[in-house]
Amino acid sequence: MIELAGVRLSLASAAGRVDILRGVDLVVEPGSTIGIAGPSGSGKSTLLSIMAGLERPSAGTVMIAGQDLTRLGEDALARFRRDNLGIVFQSFHLIPTMTALENVAIPLELAGAAAAFAMARQALERVGLGPRLGHYPAQLSGGEQQRVALARAVVAAPKLLLADEPTGNLDGATGAAIVDLLFDLRRSRGATLVLVTHDPALAARCDRVVRFADGVIVDRAEAGA
Repeated sequence: MIELAGVRLSLASAAGRVDILRGVDLVVEPGSTIGIAGPSGSGKSTLLSIMAGLERPSAGTVMIAGQDLTRLGEDALARFRRDNLGIVFQSFHLIPTMTALENVAIPLELAGAAAAFAMARQALERVGLGPRLGHYPAQLSGGEQQRVALARAVVAAPKLLLADEPTGNLDGATGAAIVDLLFDLRRSRGATLVLVTHDPALAARCDRVVRFADGVIVDRAEAGA
């Protein structure tokens, strides 16, 4: 599902060039779960953005579901994300002027799905938000907003789920519930899951843990799923 080879990302700054990723090689098999762990600032979220085609590497190859993302233009990347990826961010990224139902339906509508709102309703009911379909993000708790974001990420049955610190803005109990839901949704859809986290216990729920530091992988280990 994922094959990264020699992935590097360098950015210019007032102090000179900053090397964020310094040669990352990684293979993730279809249907597996992988946790990317490491301290803040180590490059984990940047790596996930490159997997999603949201950031372009300075060098290297990014193969996702058989497609080399480095060869795609912006329009083709957007279509690829729409058709293959579900992304869950730490900060939810919901549209504040749209209801929960509309937030989940919009990617389906953009893809031309005839039953967008029916599919969105089903996805929200599956994450326990059936009574909150008409509520706006400001009317929802943090945990409820993240459930909307999860529903939006899985509604089109993506091949690959990318989650970037999905519990970072939630309290412990709510975060644990969201993680259980994320793994349940991944399992039921048969998707590949890449989970970025600074929490070793959360990463250990995955099939494999990749530990990241200073822009490179420093350890790869099997974990207890």
